[in-house]
Amino acid sequence: MQSNENYSKIKELIEKELNLPSPPAIAVKILNAVQQDEAALTALGDIIATDPALTAKMLKVANSGIFTCNGTITNINRAMSILGTNIIKNIALSFVIANELNDNVQTNFDFDRFWRGSVTSAVAAELLSRVLDCKNDDIFVTALLQDIGILVISLTKGDEYNTLLHEAHITDGDLLKLEKKKYGFSHQQVGYALLMSWNFPDIICDPVLYHHNPEKADDSYQSSAQTIYYAGQLAEIYTGDEGAEKARLIQQVLTEQFDVDEADAIELLDDVASRSGEMLESFELDPGEIKPYSVLLQEANKELAKLNISNEQMILELKEAKQKTETMANNLRDANNRLKELVYRDGLTGLYNHRFFQESLSNEISRASRYHSSVSLILFDIDNFKKVNDTYGHPAGDLVLMNIAKAVNQAVRPCDIVARYGGEEFAVILPETSAAGVKVFAARLRRCVEGIATLVDGQLIYVTVSAGATTFDQSCDGITKGMLIEAADRGLYASKQNGRNQVTVQEPERSTV
Repeated sequence: MQSNENYSKIKELIEKELNLPSPPAIAVKILNAVQQDEAALTALGDIIATDPALTAKMLKVANSGIFTCNGTITNINRAMSILGTNIIKNIALSFVIANELNDNVQTNFDFDRFWRGSVTSAVAAELLSRVLDCKNDDIFVTALLQDIGILVISLTKGDEYNTLLHEAHITDGDLLKLEKKKYGFSHQQVGYALLMSWNFPDIICDPVLYHHNPEKADDSYQSSAQTIYYAGQLAEIYTGDEGAEKARLIQQVLTEQFDVDEADAIELLDDVASRSGEMLESFELDPGEIKPYSVLLQEANKELAKLNISNEQMILELKEAKQKTETMANNLRDANNRLKELVYRDGLTGLYNHRFFQESLSNEISRASRYHSSVSLILFDIDNFKKVNDTYGHPAGDLVLMNIAKAVNQAVRPCDIVARYGGEEFAVILPETSAAGVKVFAARLRRCVEGIATLVDGQLIYVTVSAGATTFDQSCDGITKGMLIEAADRGLYASKQNGRNQVTVQEPERSTV
């Protein structure tokens, strides 16, 4: 009950600023399959087997050192029987989500760096949970997704948020405080709301919500929240700018707080490095040169011997301080350049602009084609809008546009995309929506606008809209984005010709040229 109350409050707060992305279709199928206990093995295996690339990646991970099966697993069903359905489910979800939220997105956000850190954190959590004797099957995917909120905010806010990340990095500021001051919520809350909306279980969602402050989590989830927090610290040894400092902190925590032998602590640091390189390759990420911590200490000792210094970490810290100074200068220059980049919001209505609409529609069509699902499109514009401007003036017309934009944005689902197409014309992209579904929604949207009253100088202005709708589904092989837009536009034109204030659904047509 507490989780549902948290989710409702957080979701309401976030939806004022963000549209949470919809879950990948195959992820939905995987989550649904494992809820059917009697058929979980067969159903999950069948779903994964439909994607040969995913199957190959998963078998490689299942046979990796981190799951200690040493090459004995040759198919998904055997992997589930040996490792368990839950572990295989979480490995599959990890690949699907990482691929989906890293695909065809135009932004200055460093996706490779983000996912390198996330994958390394997942490996660290898996290994750390064993050392602390608190292993659970969900810890890998929980650690992988603990900072997914950062990615979601960046995808919506673009360079505005990237600049905030940069500020937190160069000033060693508290990112959570900066986020709450700017938006009223943190990336922890966004990640939690996203996973809850995707129907992930509480055992994954709650630790994500409290991974920066594990002491606030419920007793049943505190151990997981604490594990993924320290896993993130472990990952920063190899992906951040302060590896030596983080390593010293982790050693101290493991030995003093968890009573781990110093030699075992060093071995854990080494294992994270060696296992992460293997896992990063499975996620098709460049692992670069990840040196085990013991090797870094050996290199430092050689330098210390020359300088007759007794503290083996001092050289590492001096090197990192110099690198951090150089990185700060480069990042400041990059931040100034990023501020000049084009944003994705319409200045008047606050909706997404035409450029974002075009990119999003391309992405949704690609996803629908890849996962054999559907996506629908609505184009609508305001009837006789010129008359509104001529009668009441352009400021009144702008107010009408803003009121309609606000109402439509509140009427759609979090996964839907509302954009100002141009002038008084708007577009709505509806992922995972069939032809029957878009017809119902478009009719509801038309009625919604019909009831909006805009008060100007004591007079109420009512307007209507004409709309055209269309759907891309499994039958649309060869249909392009342009053909889909053209079909919706034909429907809009037909609605205008037939008397306005109505919706016309058109099927996309292939070009005959």
